[in-house]
Amino acid sequence: MARFGSARFTTVQPGVKINNQPRPAPRTRAGGSLVAFAASAVVLLLLLIFILQNGQRTDVHFFGAQGQLPMGVALLLAAVFGVLLVTIQATMRRIIQLRLLTGRRRTPYTSTITRPDPADADPGADVPEGRKS
Repeated sequence: MARFGSARFTTVQPGVKINNQPRPAPRTRAGGSLVAFAASAVVLLLLLIFILQNGQRTDVHFFGAQGQLPMGVALLLAAVFGVLLVTIQATMRRIIQLRLLTGRRRTPYTSTITRPDPADADPGADVPEGRKS
């Protein structure tokens, strides 16, 4: 049994060749998350550059509130609120769609289950026929 840090080395043979070319490395979750992290870092860098280049102050009025914000921050907030509104609308649409779908699959409850009265039941009814005494 090999331990970590042992002096024994093993050589790794290359994988099966496909069309006389080495097999590509398999995709992993770690690789996908690394790509997503790098892409989000690039987007955040571009947003930072956009905000810094649009630093002139502008008046903002929203439902009676007013103030001054840098133009880049105001546009970024408008974009974030727009994304939130679209997300809320899409979520509500999906919830309504799923409720309608489950409502169609339900069968109407038309009959009532009645249980027999224990006083009317035969006392030996649950005993198999060969065992009655």
